[in-house]
Amino acid sequence: MNLVTPDKILATPVSELADQSSDSLFRLKNDAADFMAAAKAIVEHVDRALDLKYVDRARQLRLAANKDTGVVHFDDGNVRVTADLPKKVEWDQKQLHELILRIASGGDNPAEFIETSYRVSETKYQAWQESLRSQFTPARTVKVGKATYRLALLSE
Repeated sequence: MNLVTPDKILATPVSELADQSSDSLFRLKNDAADFMAAAKAIVEHVDRALDLKYVDRARQLRLAANKDTGVVHFDDGNVRVTADLPKKVEWDQKQLHELILRIASGGDNPAEFIETSYRVSETKYQAWQESLRSQFTPARTVKVGKATYRLALLSE
């Protein structure tokens, strides 16, 4: 099967693709990965150009609005540009834990101030003795993700 373009591949029913030889599927999968890598590289390249073109104007508009981050809009010719500089906040987990203890020791409820989430490393969970693991098992839910397949040619 000689499906070269993404449009042709997408127009082919999945059942027809599944009937193809493993060599054909290997080539299709590799071609798709190449298309995706090229598209990603193009998007990143254009994004760098957009940043170079608009970073100063967006910065000036944010300064005029008295903000360091966020969304600003402006027109460039016939194009409406929306420039978003998202705020990314990270919290020091150790310091937050100490604050939770301090708030609780003062008689207040830390949940009024801080959201807490818990995680358990699956590797550690599997390594625990059964007596410990059984205490955590009711709080554990296992979900499956999307199946993926990697193809590699054995020989040419």
